[in-house]
Amino acid sequence: MTQSTQCLTRTLFGCDGLATWLARGSRTRVTLLIDPGVLGSEIVARVRRQVAKAERGEQLVVLSGPGTLLGVLELAERLTGAELVVGVGGGSLLDQAKLLALLHGRPSARARLTVPQRSGMLVLPPGTERALGLVAVPTTLGTGAELSTAACLEYPQGKRLIAGECLRPDIAVLDPVATDTLPPELVSEAVLEALFRLVSMYAGDHADLPTEDALTEALAVRLVSAGHAVRRAREAGTPVERPLRAEIAKLSGLTHQEWLHLGRGAWANKGWLIANEVSVALGVRKMRAVAAVLPPLWRAIAGGDERLGSARRLARLWSSLRAVDPDGLPGDPAGGMAALIDSWRVERRLTPDDHTDDDTGDDVLDAIAGRIVRAWGAGLPMLGGLTRDEVRELLTEVLRTPEATRC
Repeated sequence: MTQSTQCLTRTLFGCDGLATWLARGSRTRVTLLIDPGVLGSEIVARVRRQVAKAERGEQLVVLSGPGTLLGVLELAERLTGAELVVGVGGGSLLDQAKLLALLHGRPSARARLTVPQRSGMLVLPPGTERALGLVAVPTTLGTGAELSTAACLEYPQGKRLIAGECLRPDIAVLDPVATDTLPPELVSEAVLEALFRLVSMYAGDHADLPTEDALTEALAVRLVSAGHAVRRAREAGTPVERPLRAEIAKLSGLTHQEWLHLGRGAWANKGWLIANEVSVALGVRKMRAVAAVLPPLWRAIAGGDERLGSARRLARLWSSLRAVDPDGLPGDPAGGMAALIDSWRVERRLTPDDHTDDDTGDDVLDAIAGRIVRAWGAGLPMLGGLTRDEVRELLTEVLRTPEATRC
């Protein structure tokens, strides 16, 4: 039976209900895709016990490294006899699990993913169906990959975003045991990632939508409150407890829900496009790039660049977020977000020196601006008409010289 492209993901809070769900279905062969970093962990043991309890056969596959086009294509060919994929790992592994479930036994899907194009985004046509069932068990926080309809994949020309309803998992298992060993600094980054995803759609669009706005504002306030709670735990040298991590996982997943963004422009989150290319070009973690991009992006929006977003809506949103910590955060949205990121101890300072080649700072800025415009602009709609020079100007605020960084 093929997977419906319109079904919503069912969320299980803990692993206990997984065996019941597996036993009710007709699929008897389960392929476990495991991140090597969690192979001997309690969450993997729990998932395997559920598979055994449901009396399903198990094939264990350990994936290492970032997902690449070639790697996913080769593994899809090797997974003979698979009926259901259970991915246990971080966002990259879950993205690979999604694409393997799509590609297995589907030449048409393979052709779609390998068609030459310069765009950084590949949209799967409506009606595209997955070949396999899919269960996602995240072992990190922030990406919300277990509830999203998108996946990132490394192509020879760079990272590409693949989107389609068929990439939405059947089941998402949110178990705080899965993040027991997650370093506290990565929990802070996770909250920022979810907040960035949420507020970028809100501030990047000009339309006032009362219901969607109210829901987004409430969720953003909850995320900021959670981020401050993580900060307090880190300052006290105490663990980020399971209930708080469970709440962050729930909030992160909610940021992907379509009802938050009904009526929004498809390309409202231009910050993600820019941060993605900065991350790849400099070889730094995605959230370090996001943290560097967000304050300059907000400064440009507040300065009146309507292609990037609405200054009025940004001010309204920041007023709500600042109210969570009015004494510690400035009233200016860009300065306030920079202060919030710093208070959460997320590194946001990038310089051209982070580039590993011998290029000068100007060369690095030119190269990254070129990457961004090639993948998302120059006739493509994502950048809203921003030119290479305009993108480069924004990057001068994102990538500071060492002297400016120290000031």
